[in-house]
Amino acid sequence: MLIYTLRRLAFGVILFVLVSLITFWLLSFSFDDAVTARLGPAASPETTAALMRELGLDRPVMLQYFDWLAHVVQGDLGKSFFTGEPVASAVPARMGVTLSIVVPALLISVAISVILGVTAAARGGVVDKVVQGMMLFGYLVPNLLVAIFFVVLFAIQLHLLPATGFTPFSKDPAAWARSVTIPIIALVVAGAANISNQIRGAMIDELRRDYVRTLRTRGISPMSIVIRHALRNAAGPALTVFGFEFITMFGGALIIEQVFALPGYGIYSFNSALENDFPVILGLTVFGVFLTVGVNLVTDLANGWLNPKARIH
Repeated sequence: MLIYTLRRLAFGVILFVLVSLITFWLLSFSFDDAVTARLGPAASPETTAALMRELGLDRPVMLQYFDWLAHVVQGDLGKSFFTGEPVASAVPARMGVTLSIVVPALLISVAISVILGVTAAARGGVVDKVVQGMMLFGYLVPNLLVAIFFVVLFAIQLHLLPATGFTPFSKDPAAWARSVTIPIIALVVAGAANISNQIRGAMIDELRRDYVRTLRTRGISPMSIVIRHALRNAAGPALTVFGFEFITMFGGALIIEQVFALPGYGIYSFNSALENDFPVILGLTVFGVFLTVGVNLVTDLANGWLNPKARIH
């Protein structure tokens, strides 16, 4: 397992270098636009060229990339072109806002999905059809419509929750909980549908296997067979979807943050792209790759812990 973990970490480093290099190369085509946006449309070509030299953007792209990479290793991701805010502190602050809705939404989705998926697979019949209908609803209804519906219901009609805005947990935990409740619900609807479907399919496959029939002939209780044996073996495929769903929710948070005016990772990425603020874009790329690699690594390790057959020594 240790060798496997080190191998995955090495793969993560390679992935980071490749993704950051491609991103840097693509951004190099818009360096002129970024400088012009910083100086304003009335800036003269001489002023633009002077700022390009000052920022080192007139050097060869590969030289700029390796210089940037050397600073990244030291923890320096540069500063925003427009606010002057250090990227190394700006991105984690925004990411914390996004994680405060994505992580609870994912945990709630997993809890709901296990209950629905296992129940549908074990009971079958009408129960299975009802659960599949709920999954279909989650698939078909966009997060945006779900968010708008709950804003109208809980914020406008019932006045129980705020329609927009975000309160940091450290400032007021109760106000924080109210500010993230509707965004979390909007993410849970689709997330629970995706994970439930995978758990249901994996559980149906497991319950049809020979070892389950053997356990039944030995008089093992159905609940024990489902929970202690079938669910554990079905957890591997479900964990794979768990990792994908985390990344999907993280991407879907862009829409949710726009709707609820949350100062998170998604809206920060969107605004930075519009402004051609490439130091921020590169910093977002760094954190995005590390987050993806980290989630996949944790998912694989959890799969190995739950299912000894999946462990790689």
